[in-house]
Amino acid sequence: MKRLIIIRHAKSSWAEPGLDDFDRPLNKRGKKDGPEMAGRLAAAGIRPELIVASPARRAKKTAQSIAEGTGYDPATIRYDDDLYLGSLAYHVQLAASLLSEVDTLFLVGHNDTLTRLAEHLSGRSLGNVPTCGIVALEFADHSAMTTSAGPGSLLFFWFPKDRQKGDSK
Repeated sequence: MKRLIIIRHAKSSWAEPGLDDFDRPLNKRGKKDGPEMAGRLAAAGIRPELIVASPARRAKKTAQSIAEGTGYDPATIRYDDDLYLGSLAYHVQLAASLLSEVDTLFLVGHNDTLTRLAEHLSGRSLGNVPTCGIVALEFADHSAMTTSAGPGSLLFFWFPKDRQKGDSK
């Protein structure tokens, strides 16, 4: 079985209005949510074989936080420029390609593409993946990802604000 863990970057700061979107840092909540969500993954026994992230500052910091919290070496995170503004088709192709190499892939990026990716691959309407939200999908065969929508089974859909009421599916 192959697992794709889709992670939206944590909450970013808008404190500097003139700052380029690519360079926006995490805000206080984002710095707290990343380690907490990584802890939930680790507690569930979910560890990446590979983390690939957008090189935007907020996504990088989120990926590093997730890596540290799940026992993955942050120095080995791969950064892919096209995860910043890339198309849904690119995200699907990248995930399928990387899942031919590993069994558990963490993909860290941005909305609205990540929500569309999760919905496309699960065949379910999720509405919106909030900041630091995590959608876990499982596939019997990674190659089906590029040939049909909805081949993946939704394992869970977690986000920081669901911790008070339990995990959301």
